[in-house]
Amino acid sequence: MGDRVRRGRAVLGAIGAGAMLLTLVGCGAPPWAQGGQTSPSPTVATSASTVPVPAPVPNDLSSGSTEKKVTAGAIAATVKYWSTLSMDRWTATALKPVSISMDTTVTPNDGQQVYLQRATMTAVPGNATQSFAALTPQVDQSNPPGYVVLSPYSYSQTFNVGEVPAEATFVTLQFTYEFLLQTTPTSSDFAKQTASDTVTVAIARDATTGG
Repeated sequence: MGDRVRRGRAVLGAIGAGAMLLTLVGCGAPPWAQGGQTSPSPTVATSASTVPVPAPVPNDLSSGSTEKKVTAGAIAATVKYWSTLSMDRWTATALKPVSISMDTTVTPNDGQQVYLQRATMTAVPGNATQSFAALTPQVDQSNPPGYVVLSPYSYSQTFNVGEVPAEATFVTLQFTYEFLLQTTPTSSDFAKQTASDTVTVAIARDATTGG
């Protein structure tokens, strides 16, 4: 009887040891802790396409007007530019007026006169990637010696920018001013001086055409 009890206990002990072994095997270290090969972690695909932000279009007349100072030798000119056409109507097909007003000073001022012999405006349309062909230059030329522009006298004129390509987003207005400076207050001899300036104006989208 005692032998049977002892054999039963031995069998139960063997079974318990086997269960413990199974438990230890089941709780073994994971493959990544054993240096084994594992499947790569899934990667999240990211979109390489981005929407470019358009560069702002320059506009010297965004506030309605602008004032520039240019020099030509001893002559200093103050020029104001503006348009009677609102900026939202400066479309590619519109006739776009730009007005100027100018007066000058001369240093030293010995009493000699300053004349504007000729003013030229050339409009060059463009966009962020290219420039288009220039429009026909517009010229205002006076009989010699020219218009008196020495302050307090001034010069005023309006030029017009015609139709530009539909792809244009701005137009650069290139101005050239040709002055005659009297050499002495009583002389009929003159010195010629030339000044240049640029004004850039944005071209508005035409709501009626969607351009």
